[in-house]
Amino acid sequence: MPTTPLSLKVPGKLMIAGEFAVLEAYQNLVVMAVDRFVYVTLTQQDENRLSLLNFELANLEWTYHEKKVNIKTADKRVKFVEDAMSVVYTYLKEMNASPANFHLEIRSELDDESGRKYGLGSSAAVVTSVVAAILKKYLPKEPSAKLIFKLAAISHVKTQGSGSGADVAASSYGGFLQYASFQAEWLQYEYEQAVTIRELVEKDWQYLSLNPIKLPANAYMCIGWTGTPALTGKLIDKIKRLKTENNTLYEQFLDDSNKAVSTFIKGVTEKDVALIIEGTKLNRRALATVGKHANAEIETPMLQKLCDLAEQHGGAGKPSGAGGGDCGIAFLPSEEQAQKLMKAWEEAGIKPLDIQLNKAGAAEI
Repeated sequence: MPTTPLSLKVPGKLMIAGEFAVLEAYQNLVVMAVDRFVYVTLTQQDENRLSLLNFELANLEWTYHEKKVNIKTADKRVKFVEDAMSVVYTYLKEMNASPANFHLEIRSELDDESGRKYGLGSSAAVVTSVVAAILKKYLPKEPSAKLIFKLAAISHVKTQGSGSGADVAASSYGGFLQYASFQAEWLQYEYEQAVTIRELVEKDWQYLSLNPIKLPANAYMCIGWTGTPALTGKLIDKIKRLKTENNTLYEQFLDDSNKAVSTFIKGVTEKDVALIIEGTKLNRRALATVGKHANAEIETPMLQKLCDLAEQHGGAGKPSGAGGGDCGIAFLPSEEQAQKLMKAWEEAGIKPLDIQLNKAGAAEI
């Protein structure tokens, strides 16, 4: 019997400070949830079905057997969803909850209408949406953001084998977060060792730390898109190679990033815009330097233009995420300077994005 559908929206993310370094233990990063969403609807029905609207995949059959969901398609793009469903379904069974058959429908607006990628964390938000919808429907009590985050992180690392999980954190918790990663290798190892997913969820994740912070009202943030999607994986591989080939330069980068992020966070907690701008400048320098040493073009000519214009207008800019394209961000001390900067960006061929902070994580609509 069909019941009232459960519909959720789950925010995407934008990396603010501490990129690349966050892959190492105890290195802080700042990430924010944005008001661009993945939408998910769960409807109980007689047969298990899945629709991924952005991939034009509709009414795919799926089954759950021996701790694994199997989606009946040859399309490899369903892997993230398949693993997320497997993890959350198995967790529910361990909690003695029995989901009825349902249709899950997922739609993302994290890329624009023409499919242009802005770097807002699509796969992480999709995984989080799957976990949140199934938990909210079938767990006897309201799931915490922490539970949604941990299950989504497990499944994301299961699929991808890497990643900091900061994008999953933004999608799960919402808001502005100070974050240190659980360490993907640690999580993968623990997942393989754990007898149950429940045991892994309830365990202390020793490297993980996560604290909500709040950008002061007197810091004005601008987001600009440079017109090229970043190839994150390739850039990360080059940075990893530097770690192996010249550890001294790599360790210097970690120190530089730590100093930059600490300055930024101090500016946030003390509501000191000058420190936020200083931290952003330091982070830009750290990323550009490690990019040069690793032969990885983190700061492309357009991102350089974006950052230089921010400094010329009395603020500071930096690449967001892996760099190499996607978005750049800037912080300015007044709304007037922010408006002038966005006009200057447009004249230089950089598209200002009307993206705002989203305070909530996965939320019903």
